[in-house]
Amino acid sequence: MEISISAFVILSIVYFAVTHIGLYKIFEKMGEDGWKALVPFYSTYLVVKMVKKSWVWTITYYVPFLGFVVWMGIIVELLKLLGKTSFKEHFLGVVFAGIYLPYIGFKEDVKFIGYEEAAKYQKSFKREWADAIIFAVVAATVIRGFYLEAFTIPTSSMERKLLVGDFLFVNKMAYGARVPNSPISFPFTHHSFPEWIPFVGGNQSYAEWIKFPYAKLPKMGDVERNDCVVFNFPAGDTVVIGEPAQIYEQMIRDASLRLKVSEDQARNYLHKNYTIKSRPVDKKENYIKRCVGIPGDKLEIVNTKLMINDEVGYFDEGAQFKYDVVAKEYPLTKENLLRKEINFEYPEQVITDEKGNPIKNDAGNVIMYKHWNPSNGNRYTLTMTEAAKSRLSSKFANVVSIEKQIEEKSETPDEGLNIFPNNAQYNWTVDNFGPILIPKAGATVKLTTKTLPLYRRIIKNYEGNELRVNGDIIYINEKEVTSYTFKMDYYWMMGDNRHNSQDSRYWGFVPEDHIVGKAVFVWMSWDTNFGTGIRWDRLFTLVH
Repeated sequence: MEISISAFVILSIVYFAVTHIGLYKIFEKMGEDGWKALVPFYSTYLVVKMVKKSWVWTITYYVPFLGFVVWMGIIVELLKLLGKTSFKEHFLGVVFAGIYLPYIGFKEDVKFIGYEEAAKYQKSFKREWADAIIFAVVAATVIRGFYLEAFTIPTSSMERKLLVGDFLFVNKMAYGARVPNSPISFPFTHHSFPEWIPFVGGNQSYAEWIKFPYAKLPKMGDVERNDCVVFNFPAGDTVVIGEPAQIYEQMIRDASLRLKVSEDQARNYLHKNYTIKSRPVDKKENYIKRCVGIPGDKLEIVNTKLMINDEVGYFDEGAQFKYDVVAKEYPLTKENLLRKEINFEYPEQVITDEKGNPIKNDAGNVIMYKHWNPSNGNRYTLTMTEAAKSRLSSKFANVVSIEKQIEEKSETPDEGLNIFPNNAQYNWTVDNFGPILIPKAGATVKLTTKTLPLYRRIIKNYEGNELRVNGDIIYINEKEVTSYTFKMDYYWMMGDNRHNSQDSRYWGFVPEDHIVGKAVFVWMSWDTNFGTGIRWDRLFTLVH
């Protein structure tokens, strides 16, 4: 549910009005006319003057994010002048201003104690540190929860647009900041404590005593096609602890085939041998991909080419595919490729010794993974951009062929297929997929046993219905149906590194309530692959 702009405005006005009614009475206690507390800008100037702070506070108050910190400081200083000095009173004033300020404003025994008397109050060393830490955590939590959050890129699925080791900021206001589903959480953790923390490392860091339904604040805009979007991993509602990279449903399918048992028996096997955990939406893993399909789009992939509404879709100049490369006479090396400005994925293809150190040849060059074929020469698998492929072809005379790896549709798909919708009726692959229609809120689709695999997770997991199939008859909430109307919008996410990306081709649609925000800019980038340190040219670059 999105809180409408009108509702948000009304709630904001109510909060503003109630808070300023409290300030009205506090101004009177401070010897000022109460009506001055209701005058925008002038009231800020006066209250900063009351607490005897620099005029810089007045200006900073209207700076996004910093203004919230200044607001906390003003409230705390005001409360001191009214004789309220305990941590509890300061906490109530900052966090519940709309309730606490009117309370003390109308309380007759609360009076202005004077600047000299207020100056006598000195916090203990421990209280100073406690206040600083608590209020910093509160401010950072609010900013992180509703405005901006820092993320890091751990995998190469978005190369070469986003690189492993990039640190970026995500704008949560872009598509409407979500109200947390699980508001009780240890600060600065996602779903678990870091492993290095004694006693609690790896344990769940949030409580589910209070759960809020999906709701979000007004948005700056819609998710647009080709945006770089951060979202919660849709298939991560149930996870296998200790196997973070594995999809729970796929592990069931794999175990079913491996053990030659039914999927129900395979599920029981996993629950017996692993720790299985269910997580709310906001505590699923965070992913970042490019939104290539929006609600209502028709999407298809034909021989690696993305088609949107029967037209060639956006293809980022940094997008990569895997190529089979054959060279003769002398081998390709990391140094030679980089010297020719040929970007490629290298670490997976390094031959290492038993200690994990790269093995070098007599010339001191790192040996790339290859196998020797007497008739065709050195064979390599390189992940490259189109530009890198062209440079490789033109600048290396010993390269005799470069062929893109393309996985054709299977003639006999097996039941363990790991490509969405993970069903033997479909023979889709990462390079030849669809066509498929991306669901839109309010749209209705026909349901049959053929189409149901496409929408099963939407109906059951994302939109909370009971689903049962008896032969060819489909029941939703115990009612026989032949169609289904979607409650939410859905999106299709893909990585730019098309042959090395765990994306919608494996687990399907991303619901609107899983959208976290829009990637804005890279503020730091560290090259972990080649050990060259900071990538200075990427600092403070925008994500387009």
